[in-house]
Amino acid sequence: MHNHGSPSAAPQGAPPPGLHTFLQGLWRENPVFIQVLGMCPTLAVSNSVVNAFSMGVATLFVLIMSNMAVSLVRHWVPEQIRIATFIVIIATFVTVAEYLLQAVSVEVYQALGAYVPLIVVNCIILGRAEAFASKQPLWPALVDALGTGLGFVVAIFMMGAIREVLGSGTFLGWPVFGEHFEPWVIFVLPGGGFFVLGALMLGVVTINNRTKRGTP
Repeated sequence: MHNHGSPSAAPQGAPPPGLHTFLQGLWRENPVFIQVLGMCPTLAVSNSVVNAFSMGVATLFVLIMSNMAVSLVRHWVPEQIRIATFIVIIATFVTVAEYLLQAVSVEVYQALGAYVPLIVVNCIILGRAEAFASKQPLWPALVDALGTGLGFVVAIFMMGAIREVLGSGTFLGWPVFGEHFEPWVIFVLPGGGFFVLGALMLGVVTINNRTKRGTP
């Protein structure tokens, strides 16, 4: 599993993860902009704010619940079936997320399509379960899930907001620029998704590099 610069790389005996761990997942090692994980849902459903935010919240829910469950059962899971057990745990909470999403909005659920069930194989969730939650107590696992999950929500929300505003001229369905604005349709198409993602990644990396240079 890709785990470049993640909080789980800390040596044993280090203080329990806290604000530092939370900020790592939220910004410094953002799963989308820095670790380049979860690209399929990020590009596929970020053509509107509602779709992007809904996918982000569903992924956050699954990540928090699965990290907590993996942490709680880590001492009872044999090494040979570790990954299979993690996938079953994740799949269980993905099913719960599906039903909750259907109960809240069938329209949004249908718009997200197959990408909700595919949360099961999202590298972000399985990666955090294997690299962090399976080695940590409940509280650090929860903090890690919150930071990484909110990092994904922020990333996909930014994608959705930019693409909807420029590609449709609306935000949450409400007109932004007035009736004379001609939407840049390219931004709601796949090509526009790649362009927005690349621009945001460049911005985040630039800010991180300047922050590092500014620290003693």
